[in-house]
Amino acid sequence: MGFALVWLVNAVVTLMIWCIIASAILSWLFVFDVINPRNRFVGQAAYVLDTVTRPIVGPIRRVVPPLGGIDITPIIALLALQFLSVLFNRTVAPMLVMSLG
Repeated sequence: MGFALVWLVNAVVTLMIWCIIASAILSWLFVFDVINPRNRFVGQAAYVLDTVTRPIVGPIRRVVPPLGGIDITPIIALLALQFLSVLFNRTVAPMLVMSLG
């Protein structure tokens, strides 16, 4: 049971990391007019990615202003998720595996 919980937490963190990366790339493609945001599929994909990543990136955006028009909040969010993942795997995960098996 402990291994399953550790796997689940790591899978969710990894999924969030990939969603933040995809959202950042999609926003760059919008800005440089590579893809059309009025396309139905692209618009839906952007909406889903924004909805998924907003709880993590939104609070950081309120604190960190854009630097010269460049939004660095996805980088900060990625670093924070990586930090939390390492912290979880080094401290909480061994206790979960030992106690729950």
